[in-house]
Amino acid sequence: MAHRHTVARHGAALTVLGALVLAAIPTAEAADPEPSAGSVATAAQTLGADKPSQQVLLALQRDLRLTSTQARERLVNEAEAGTRAGRLRNALGERFAGAWLRGPVAGELTVATTSAEDVPAIEAEGAKAVVVTNTLAALRAVKARLDSTDILYDTERTPLWYVDVPGNRVVLEAADQASGAAFVLAAGLRPEQVAIRVTEDRPRLFENITGGEAFYIDGAARCSVGFSVTKDQQQGFVTAGHCGKAGAKTTGFNQADQGTFQASTFPGKDMAHVVVNANWTATPDVKGQGEQKVQVAGSVEALVGASVCRSGSTTGWHCGTVEQHEVSVSYAEGTVDGLTRTTVCAEPGDSGGPYVAGVQAQGVTSGGSGNCTDGGTTFYQPVNQILGDFGLTLTTASQQAAPAPQDGAAADAWKSGRVYEVGATVTVAGVRYQCLQRHQAQGAWAPDTTPALWQRL
Repeated sequence: MAHRHTVARHGAALTVLGALVLAAIPTAEAADPEPSAGSVATAAQTLGADKPSQQVLLALQRDLRLTSTQARERLVNEAEAGTRAGRLRNALGERFAGAWLRGPVAGELTVATTSAEDVPAIEAEGAKAVVVTNTLAALRAVKARLDSTDILYDTERTPLWYVDVPGNRVVLEAADQASGAAFVLAAGLRPEQVAIRVTEDRPRLFENITGGEAFYIDGAARCSVGFSVTKDQQQGFVTAGHCGKAGAKTTGFNQADQGTFQASTFPGKDMAHVVVNANWTATPDVKGQGEQKVQVAGSVEALVGASVCRSGSTTGWHCGTVEQHEVSVSYAEGTVDGLTRTTVCAEPGDSGGPYVAGVQAQGVTSGGSGNCTDGGTTFYQPVNQILGDFGLTLTTASQQAAPAPQDGAAADAWKSGRVYEVGATVTVAGVRYQCLQRHQAQGAWAPDTTPALWQRL
């Protein structure tokens, strides 16, 4: 791949905006602790990052070696940076090459572009600008070639590939250089298009079930509950697809009858939906340290470099950081695309358990390598993908019904419960808004009141 700090010159010419005029977003340091009457809440206040659970703070202090003040500062910085990154991604368009966080308290947001003319606009938003050769779309296209080749190719010795956003490259992890080079060649790609990293790590599924508590499948295997959800008034939860197939019966941590797998996808994706019986009630709780509860407020996707914590029925509560999104992992049982890679540890039985960033649901444990004694790497299936694919609504701490749609509402009217991607546009009361961060719309998060998630056009 080409080096950073160079401007792309190959392929079709890119249209460059003369100047990107963006409204300033308050920095984490400048954010008021409490919004005054009639004022607009900051991103951190909107997403609940300014009032984190004690369980999240304690785990961040332990696993990221932070003080209590640093842990609080980090969560606020991450929330504010997500909104900045979304605004810049929409403004840069096809020139956008990714965004990521760095520093102990995630105080440095970097945004990459393929045009040097974008640097002033990026810096004006309080971000560090990096000019690179490859757009994010171009890197994804290279990864897509590897994804399609995997269907016909034995990937036992090439188990992992992903877009390395800070490196502005596609990386293939392989048991040896020759195996990696052969896979790249089979995909019809040039050697310089994919960086090969030789490693002995071989991701495996954490087979065996709560937000973090155990559940059992057909009286045999154990996994971990992900997040509570509802569908058509039916209560249930999401977990990993490899934990069970549609129709499989589940019992809870107490071995009491619990529910049935309603839908399950694996491989390809690693997601499942379990509907529970009337004896079980969906809650926004995730099991934290020492039986304490952490409540989720939404599903806003965290940036690369953000902190994330995981709960599981084997190893409990652990934290780390997000390394890459949209990772393809070739397990022995089949390849799964679109996972997120993290530095959080996990072990068998943790599969399906929840990941949270602050109070935002992120995903459910798929697999990984290593353990929680020596450290390891884990991958999670993003929860927004599960919610969207299965038509589910995440159960949150501040569940609030959305206003009923008005007669004559626009075809693209905002709708609570829908998963919105960055760049999506909606209409509210005749006004157009553009999405800044991937999330499932909550009743309390209408575009006209949540500038952390939506930008007025």
